[in-house]
Amino acid sequence: MARSAKNKSFAGKLLRSLGPGLITGASDDDPSGIATYSQAGAEFGLSTLWTAWVTFPLMAAIQEMCARIGLATSMGLTRVLKQYYPRWVLYLMLLFSFPAIIMNIGADIAGMGAVANLLVPRVDAAFFSVCFTILLLIFIVLFPYRKIAAVLKYLTMVLLVYLFVPFFIHTDWNAVLKHTLIPHISFNKHYLAVLVGILGTTISPYLFFWQASMEVEEIKEKQKKHATIVVASSRMYRAMETDVNIGMFFSNLVMFFIILTAGTVLAANGIHKIDTVEQAAEALKPLAGDLTYYLFAIGIMGTGLLAIPVLSGALSYIFSEALDLKMGLDKKFHEAKGFYIIIAIALLAGLSLNYLGISPIKALFYSAVLYGLTAPVIIVMILLICNNKTIMHSRVNGARANILGIATLLLMTVAAVALLYFMFTS
Repeated sequence: MARSAKNKSFAGKLLRSLGPGLITGASDDDPSGIATYSQAGAEFGLSTLWTAWVTFPLMAAIQEMCARIGLATSMGLTRVLKQYYPRWVLYLMLLFSFPAIIMNIGADIAGMGAVANLLVPRVDAAFFSVCFTILLLIFIVLFPYRKIAAVLKYLTMVLLVYLFVPFFIHTDWNAVLKHTLIPHISFNKHYLAVLVGILGTTISPYLFFWQASMEVEEIKEKQKKHATIVVASSRMYRAMETDVNIGMFFSNLVMFFIILTAGTVLAANGIHKIDTVEQAAEALKPLAGDLTYYLFAIGIMGTGLLAIPVLSGALSYIFSEALDLKMGLDKKFHEAKGFYIIIAIALLAGLSLNYLGISPIKALFYSAVLYGLTAPVIIVMILLICNNKTIMHSRVNGARANILGIATLLLMTVAAVALLYFMFTS
């Protein structure tokens, strides 16, 4: 009994200690991620499973750097760039961040509208998209994001169904082990587009800005609570690393099983192209039967409602820091009007993309590919900051962080360059 109580106490303490990293990990498996992983499994079977374990240490390393920047400087990425680097660097970062984030917001809104239409076919998907946009705007303005996330994270738990599907159907575990441990790359534009999409949706630039800003918000929250200036301690850095690693592990675990499920169910049944959310939902049919659409819809809507505030919030932090506006998702509207107006503009701009005639699944996938193409530029900036003693003082990168950071940069750059090459030469 004593051991059980002790274990529960430890588990509860661990869960309470998890913060920005866990939310970042959960947000990473947004509708864009689900669409990309489903497309990867459907089109190429199990051959992209290896990306799950390869990307885990890379994305964890980059997110840890971003979190460390926030803790060491008490500033977000944009403010650090603005204060320590030439203005053209800041403008370049804004240029590379804005289009991908807006497209991601629009794609997620469209995806949510499409799956809501599965539940209520008589109501047009576009109407649901407008409703979700209005609902999100009201929630973001009226309620602190922490409270919203505390509720919505349970909706995303539906995605854990993917972890069980392979055990209820015929799965070639020898093939799973082979494709997991031995990387396979096909040098053609279709495979490289999926690879860049996977890299872009797991190592997403908007999460870099979000992670740093949220660590700053954590410090501000502690200062408000204790009514004194808080300097990040070694204990806070260790807690941050644990938080980031657990969040990224959870994200990649879900990613692995979505690819596995789609590769086993969809590809095996001749479905190699996903153009609609109905096709993506097919991956759950062996387990859920007639409840498939309900589970899929709840999971998509839950991740969308969790991720879109992160996307729009990240964009607003970027521009608010660049323009020296008051900011923070914990602030009331009258305390940070500019910050919330930018969020509203981002949501409306994203919603407007729904009327361009691109299917939700394709838009979700394209946004992931766009992230993959733009991320290398921002990773270079992160590496420069984390190796600058003037900015980071004693918290500069160690050898391990630099190796993983450079490996991330090289992998994403090579994949992006190869994709562009095959797109223009074939």
